[in-house]
Amino acid sequence: MYMTMVFKTFMLYAFIVLVYRIMGKKEVGKLSIIDLIVSILIAELAAISIEETDRSIFTSIIPIVVLVSIQLIVSFISIKSVKIRKIIDGNPIVIIKDGKLNFKEMTKLRYTLDDLFAQLREQGIKSIDKVKYAVLENNGNLSVFTTDSDYPLPLILDGVIDYNTLKEIKKNYKWLINVLKGKNIELEEVFYAFYTNGKTFIIEKKELF
Repeated sequence: MYMTMVFKTFMLYAFIVLVYRIMGKKEVGKLSIIDLIVSILIAELAAISIEETDRSIFTSIIPIVVLVSIQLIVSFISIKSVKIRKIIDGNPIVIIKDGKLNFKEMTKLRYTLDDLFAQLREQGIKSIDKVKYAVLENNGNLSVFTTDSDYPLPLILDGVIDYNTLKEIKKNYKWLINVLKGKNIELEEVFYAFYTNGKTFIIEKKELF
């Protein structure tokens, strides 16, 4: 019985390491909600297989393969579709802007002041007055930009315009299209465009290959 348990543990360890290599995940802090759910399920399936020595190891390996396959398919679709990615992963939310708290969004996210101040202290920020932008990322991490730094505001992602940013920088659709025309770039050719320090930076899809 013990030898069977040791064998299963070794085999599942090697298999799960391979699985995470395929999934391309490095740190728990970088996992999305979906990734975290898959990770928990994989851990549960592995534990059940190790504990129940009379069950074949394939009763865990097969469901894990199915889970990873689903996750890879979902990840591929998310890369191709901004709308699907937003549904699955959600959007980063601005919690602090120019030293002012966004209580409305904090309430929606059930994100408390204690949570906020704890994450600010972790980054050495003692006062929100020094924060230009604080963004709560999809994975729960807080990205902080102080008044001494320039926060890159996303204008276009996968050919889709972020109108909230245009409103933020007091620009409009016509201005953005003119910027693209000046660089001889079509909207659908843009992978990522952002605005910082009064300038617009553009990454074309063809530059990724």
